[in-house]
Amino acid sequence: MKKLASLLLIISALTLTSCGAPKKTSNENTLVKISTEYGDITLKLYDETPKHRDNFIKLIQEGWYEGSTFHRVINQFMIQGGGSAKGEDDPGYKVDAEILPQFFHKKGVLAAARQGDDVNPERASSSSQFYIVQGRKFTDDDFAAVEARTGMLIPEEHKEVYRTIGGTPHLDGAYTVFGEVTEGLDVVDKIAAVETGRGDKPVKDVKMSIKIIR
Repeated sequence: MKKLASLLLIISALTLTSCGAPKKTSNENTLVKISTEYGDITLKLYDETPKHRDNFIKLIQEGWYEGSTFHRVINQFMIQGGGSAKGEDDPGYKVDAEILPQFFHKKGVLAAARQGDDVNPERASSSSQFYIVQGRKFTDDDFAAVEARTGMLIPEEHKEVYRTIGGTPHLDGAYTVFGEVTEGLDVVDKIAAVETGRGDKPVKDVKMSIKIIR
């Protein structure tokens, strides 16, 4: 009888544990939410870029981004954050590049900022600096100009996305894209439209809080 009671207690404990917060399964991407006074932005992190995914998760869990700001905003281009609320630019290390051809700079993608090729030829990413693409819609003449300037050919399937949704194709192949907005593109637009001053810094701070929601 005692053994049966012990078994029932174990089963009860396991049942209570399973009723907690939903856990990520192997076939689900990690979702994070950036909360701002302009609304929330939900982002899906790509499993195909595990170094960037895991580093972003680590910094969120450590509270690095809590109370930090989107400190560089350029309308029809991107919104950038990544410094800590204490004023630190980044934690002081880099993340190896994970630049994959299937992930391009369409509107709403999450990508890692980095130093230029002259001092960073391996194109390693900043450990914390990130940007979300707003961009604009492109025409065939625009594509011709980008291809002439960069020396790269933009795949036709990417062009169709840039024509209809928009983005920043001149950044393709140069920066690691490691996620995308699933909800809140309108919030990206609102932040991109704020008044800015020197260095493209918003006149009024746009503070954020980032949480893992799955």
